[in-house]
Amino acid sequence: MSVRALWFRDGTLFLLDQRELPAKTVVRRLTRVGEVANAIRTMAVRGAPSIGVAAAYGMALAARRGRSTPAAAARLLGATRPTAYDLFVGIDTVKAAWEAGADPLAAADAYRERVVDECHRIGTSGAPLLAKARRVLTHCNAGALATVEWGTALAPIRVARDRGAHLFVWVDETRPLLQGARLTAWELGRERIPHAIIADNAAGHYLARGEVDAVIVGADRIARNGDFANKIGTYEKAVVAHENGVPFYVAAPWSTFDARRPDGRSIPVEERSESEVLRIGGRRLAPERSRARNPAFDVTPARYVTAFVTPNGVVRPPALAKALARAVPS
Repeated sequence: MSVRALWFRDGTLFLLDQRELPAKTVVRRLTRVGEVANAIRTMAVRGAPSIGVAAAYGMALAARRGRSTPAAAARLLGATRPTAYDLFVGIDTVKAAWEAGADPLAAADAYRERVVDECHRIGTSGAPLLAKARRVLTHCNAGALATVEWGTALAPIRVARDRGAHLFVWVDETRPLLQGARLTAWELGRERIPHAIIADNAAGHYLARGEVDAVIVGADRIARNGDFANKIGTYEKAVVAHENGVPFYVAAPWSTFDARRPDGRSIPVEERSESEVLRIGGRRLAPERSRARNPAFDVTPARYVTAFVTPNGVVRPPALAKALARAVPS
């Protein structure tokens, strides 16, 4: 792939600072676990799979410096973003290796390779779903930036295009931080995939007019029954797609599936600073006395999901529990 969200070399974690894109390409160099925690918290690195891999390397850096315990490093990293389940899978994977006396860096490397491989397989699993679609809607950024390489929602789009499909992508802007307008459009533009950025509240217009053939999104945490958390605004896209008979697909690696959560009611939803809503690019848009609420995610019930695109194939919601039990034993 032409885009890599992060990589590790010579004791340093390198990551593309996603806050700076598309205006500038800035590579951050992190050598301490605290720096990794701050990068996750401030969304220099974002997207559940990329967060998980960054946290895995954060644990390895903590072990390398020898000034922390596995539990302390895990607490520091785990306090950054509560919704993304991949964060905790990445932490726990390296923590287990560290506590067992194995090489934490080797465990982080293996976890990274697992995520990349699973996202590649998501692309091949999901591409047939889009073979006859001409216009696809996506929300937020679930491309290579969010997943180290390949993407979740964007992986089937990439593979379908490579197999000859002529796809056009509607890109939700994704307020308040504009991950769609800034990041998804940047990735699609680099690969010359036709697309148009639309305001978040324009998606229903195109769905109702029959100008969307499929919706595909990523996820930050998926409960055992198929309820899932994703970037705020996903729920309403799923409802409107259902109302208009448009298939709605969720693409995710197994590290996003939380088998311990029976349903979406128990998924923690991160609320971020109100300044992200009140300001854009440092400029305040709202009156000085106005306040804001800023939930970063919403939870979509499984009844609105047509299918999950997993590394092991396409799974319909009624079959999810069995597929999850086979892939991720609880």
